[in-house]
Amino acid sequence: MLLTLLMYLLLGAAAGVTAGLFGIGGGLLIVPVLVFSFSLQGISPEVLTHMAVATSLATIVVTSISSILAHHKRGAVRWSLFRPLALGILVGAFLGVKTAGRLEGEVLQLLIGCFALAVAAQLAFGMKPAENAGRAPSAAGLGAAGGVIGWVSALFGIGGGTLTVPYLSWRHVRIQEAVATSSACGLPIALMGACANVYEGWGHTGLADWSLGYVYLPAFFGIVLTSPFFARLGAHWAHRLPAQVLRRIFAIFLALVGLRFIIGNLM
Repeated sequence: MLLTLLMYLLLGAAAGVTAGLFGIGGGLLIVPVLVFSFSLQGISPEVLTHMAVATSLATIVVTSISSILAHHKRGAVRWSLFRPLALGILVGAFLGVKTAGRLEGEVLQLLIGCFALAVAAQLAFGMKPAENAGRAPSAAGLGAAGGVIGWVSALFGIGGGTLTVPYLSWRHVRIQEAVATSSACGLPIALMGACANVYEGWGHTGLADWSLGYVYLPAFFGIVLTSPFFARLGAHWAHRLPAQVLRRIFAIFLALVGLRFIIGNLM
């Protein structure tokens, strides 16, 4: 147990550095590592992927709060955009957890693998949506976008930055405000996703000891103890290291993870 907790502390540190360096949140690192860790711990394959996703979302609840406070102090969060986005996100995140609950673990891993490959391609080649020359988004449009973002994020255990930032940039929101508003959107995603996963997993057979629904508490506490501090360290490094090289290195890591999930579940 001591070695396992040490591994979760290290994972929290790595996730924090990743979030600070690349600005896309640590979920894309946390979920694959937890899947491998839970597998080594002998947790049932039927629930281990769902537990990895749920635990990742629970950690984002904690890490997103400090990020929101930091951005709010700088006046960068567009709260007028956040409110309709958050309403859609809450509905979408709830449906995302329900969708994941009806998928077998192997299918969910396959989908996570495909998503990791897509994000790897975006990072490696700097792909982004073409600029939208239309009007500012309506409340209904923001709510619909929030629903999609919440659904995908809760399904894959991420904070939504990989979707929210490009969407807001496409809608002519300044990049600093897009990043800050995306950070705020991570909280309703994580809150709804974590709570729904606690409910969905409650009493499920095959869960490990110290689980709260699908949320595995030792991993949760280990990650949140170190990730906030190392996120600040990652942000510090981001201003001193070549960003494009770093992004491509992380893209290679995500591509390898994605291929591992895809090949492992197709063979």
